[in-house]
Amino acid sequence: MDIVSPWVVELSRFQFALTALYHFMFVPLTLGMVFILAAMETVYVVTGKQIYKDMTQFWGKLFGINFALGVATGLTMEFEFGTNWSMYSRFFGDMFGTPLAIEGLMAFFMESTFVGLMFFGWDRLSKGAHLAVTYLVALGSNLSALWILVANASMNMPHGGYFDPETMRMTFDSFVALIFNPDAQAKFVHTSVAGFVTASMFVMGISAFYLLRRQHRSFAAHSFRIAALFGIMSTIAVITLGDVLGRLDYMHQPTKVAAMEGLWHTSKPPSEPWLLFAIPDDKKQTNYFEIGVPYVLTPLLTHTFDKPIPGIYELQDQAGPRIENGIKAVSALRRYGEHRLQSDLEEFRHHEKDMGYGFLATRYAPDQDIDKITAEQLPQVVEKTKLDIFPDMFVTFWAFRIMVFLAMYFFIVFAMASYLSLKRQLEKYPFFLKIVMWSIPLPFVASEFGWITAEVGRQPWTVFEILPTFISSSTHSTGYMIFSLCGFLLLYSIFIAAELYLMFKFARLGPQTSHDDQSSRIIAAEQKS
Repeated sequence: MDIVSPWVVELSRFQFALTALYHFMFVPLTLGMVFILAAMETVYVVTGKQIYKDMTQFWGKLFGINFALGVATGLTMEFEFGTNWSMYSRFFGDMFGTPLAIEGLMAFFMESTFVGLMFFGWDRLSKGAHLAVTYLVALGSNLSALWILVANASMNMPHGGYFDPETMRMTFDSFVALIFNPDAQAKFVHTSVAGFVTASMFVMGISAFYLLRRQHRSFAAHSFRIAALFGIMSTIAVITLGDVLGRLDYMHQPTKVAAMEGLWHTSKPPSEPWLLFAIPDDKKQTNYFEIGVPYVLTPLLTHTFDKPIPGIYELQDQAGPRIENGIKAVSALRRYGEHRLQSDLEEFRHHEKDMGYGFLATRYAPDQDIDKITAEQLPQVVEKTKLDIFPDMFVTFWAFRIMVFLAMYFFIVFAMASYLSLKRQLEKYPFFLKIVMWSIPLPFVASEFGWITAEVGRQPWTVFEILPTFISSSTHSTGYMIFSLCGFLLLYSIFIAAELYLMFKFARLGPQTSHDDQSSRIIAAEQKS
């Protein structure tokens, strides 16, 4: 396996992170808004009230802007796997490419076909047919997310395949295991309901803007109420699924959990605190200024009071023998590739489960050649490799904390919003409406930091405990990577600017309804009574 320049690896990582985070600014709103549209249109079809049709059409216009730019930013990402991550594509392409191909053939074409009918079919389709189209767009959007997250989950828990020493690649062998990967199922629901939270806050925030300006008051009040109720249920769901994901990580990715919780040493149940604040130092492997809540971490993560949570130091000690066995596995695999001796294959099979740790040790081998490691050099190579087995503690710890703190904030805001909207007292509390309006960006921030937690927390692996990140990239020049990175940064910044401009423009214009004046008088009368 070719080892490329560390600069090229880091630039490739940064470019993919940049494009993924830009794209993920659009995804949550698309996933959530389409179901809010479906709910609004359902009420319109059932009741026949024009205001719900107006709501569906107006919020659908904002959904359309976001959908178009989300598609534009997502198309380039699949090409990045081939251009910047060719070793990963060759090694893991069968596993990763299968769900992506299904996503393109099934979900993407489905939502792309029906989204046109949803926007332009109001006067051409019956009420029932148009409602069915809206639900099909919702189904297509979320199926798209499902297949992408199935692909992503295979990198965290590579179920449904095996490594074939004949081809030197991961081979796909079980479609059922791939789809029903526990990480895929939990992550899909968690990501989808996070989109519902994002869309709910988006609708509530713009509705609060109208209520503060006393414009489109009936429209805004109805939209606010639906979004608030949608949001409180979604926030409860996203917190619940977050707990499920935490349990899965505890069982399958202990280094990620240790980084998320700032654990350098194995926890002491049941008194181990859940850290509210700390400054992790990766070089000195310690935390500064810890502030925590005792007796919370163990039951929160393990759902027991007596199970310890392994810390980085213990995980490093456990990794030592695995690194030595991994070096033997990689060496035997190389010999088998050259000579095809059964004895080499048997030795590889004996140590196969630790193969990834052997690849990880390649960084510290003389001339980056495993076979050149002498008996005297082996302990030093193992010790250096042990320092690489955990992700960036500071980034993972704080990305997770920001996401969790924001989820708690959303629960409080949605609970208050639901209460006030059901009591029809929103306009009595302009300060709360301002809080809601200024909270529009926060679910996007929470989603971004959730994605950072998941992806940074998997490091140093592209495929967990199988393929290290530093040998996954293509052999580009540093200049090429800098040039392409700047190009993507410019292009995607233009997309973001276009999104913000169009969203602000159409939000300020507001809905075109014929009932605003009469409805505003009705609301005013309700407020006085």
